Amino acid sequence: MSSEPESGPTGATLSYRKILEREMENALKEIERPATGVFLSGVSAGLNLSFGALFMAMVLTFSTGFDSELTKQATLAGISAIAFLFVVVGQTELFTAHTTMAILPLLDGRASLTEVARLWSVVYIANLLGCAAFVGLIVAIGSPMGIAEPASFGSLADALLGFPWWVILLSGVIAGWLMGLATWLSAASRDTIGRIVFVLLVTALIGFGPFHHSILGTTEVLSAMVLTDTVTPVEFGSFLVFTTLGNIIGGGVFVGLINYGHVALAGEQQDVDFESRDGGET
Repeated sequence: MSSEPESGPTGATLSYRKILEREMENALKEIERPATGVFLSGVSAGLNLSFGALFMAMVLTFSTGFDSELTKQATLAGISAIAFLFVVVGQTELFTAHTTMAILPLLDGRASLTEVARLWSVVYIANLLGCAAFVGLIVAIGSPMGIAEPASFGSLADALLGFPWWVILLSGVIAGWLMGLATWLSAASRDTIGRIVFVLLVTALIGFGPFHHSILGTTEVLSAMVLTDTVTPVEFGSFLVFTTLGNIIGGGVFVGLINYGHVALAGEQQDVDFESRDGGET
């Protein structure tokens, strides 16, 4: 289904409607897809997104210091966004994208809560397994090759841990919100270049925070837990629970629900006759 924007206020609504219908159809296809295929795609997404954690650790390992905290965060944000590009443009199944898109057919009455929960569960577990497998790769080559020292992962984890649960939850809401926007804007783009730009710009903001993303953050925190003694299993578990909940709220409510409501309540297109200044009708 085409997502080519149309001119005028009504055209903008029609464009949103087209995007909504297309993403709803895509979500329904994933819901009806065999669980094995969804699972393998989810593992791939977890593996690919984990490159973001590795790339950030490599920057911290190779750098001799940054001129300012702003320079450091901007660099890490830009490098982590590349991994999101791997996932979104590569069209593998990422949990934080499905918190936005899978809820659309549920809101429209075309899928049940059980079906959506099943899809979320398969994708979420697959993503985490992909992250865990990538952590094994990091342990095997990171320090021996001198490209990602354990202290670098400790630094990345420190930026995500040590906050009250409600701070992690709200930060997760922002990350899920931004990820939902990246998915929605990517669907609205008319060409590949536009998709790349949208994904890079929006997901870079997640790393710039850094805001709590349940999948990318899993690789960061789990790597620190395995490679250093600065993270405990309880801290990792707490991080995962509140970050995941925040991501669901951010993507499902602030993007999926609101955008669906915006289209559903827009009404049907109306043909309106009006008089021009010279007295003629248009």
